[in-house]
Amino acid sequence: MFGIFLCCCVLAASAQQARTISGTVRDDKGNPVPNASYQIRGTNTGGVTDASGNFKVTVSGNSTVLIISSAGFQAKEISVGRDNSLNVVLESGTSSLSEVVVTALGIQRAKKSLGYSVQEIKGQTLVEAREPNLVNDLSGKISGLQVVRSGNGPGGSSQITLRGNNSLTGASQPLIVVDGVPMDNSTGRVGIGSTNDFWSPSLDMGNGLSDINPDDIASISVLKGPAAAALYGSLGGNGVILITTKTGKT
Repeated sequence: MFGIFLCCCVLAASAQQARTISGTVRDDKGNPVPNASYQIRGTNTGGVTDASGNFKVTVSGNSTVLIISSAGFQAKEISVGRDNSLNVVLESGTSSLSEVVVTALGIQRAKKSLGYSVQEIKGQTLVEAREPNLVNDLSGKISGLQVVRSGNGPGGSSQITLRGNNSLTGASQPLIVVDGVPMDNSTGRVGIGSTNDFWSPSLDMGNGLSDINPDDIASISVLKGPAAAALYGSLGGNGVILITTKTGKT
């Protein structure tokens, strides 16, 4: 009988330790933070705040620690203690939201700090609509970029023009750089700088970029204008298209 009485006391004491904690998550301006996630450290118990930033969670003991985080804010750990009500203020983490783009020669810069136009697209965007030529995948995804397709079927050449033609000879294609190595994207592929037009008819073997598999591309940065492509000299006078391929990751 004494053992049963002792077990009942232990269970009662445990039940008294478990309690419900309510709280509100706000930003540094006092506005509620909806859909902020909260989790008890060391467990899988947690959830998200409602539209008003309110939440409730059942804890046991006074040493429980809540981890509260939200996109655009710095994560915060709160020790519950003996309080049954919590007011949590999250500080903004704007540094984590800065968009980083590759500008030239593998150099990465925050997009908002640049004084020229740079636009980046992810490799996943290129494979959403399959095209036999990688150049055709860029059509409609980059502002100021025009793709001129030939009528020679799936293996025909496609020409890229950034911000209009800059040459009377038709040599207005931007410089193509793949992982830091410039490559030739001449149309026709019969010879460097050769064309496949009425005055110079030849077999169209496709352009250089048609040999690249879109599944191997991690991102593409488009540098528009000579100011953006200054590090590449006169070759980048028509702009530069930087292609970064995928690498092994854990």
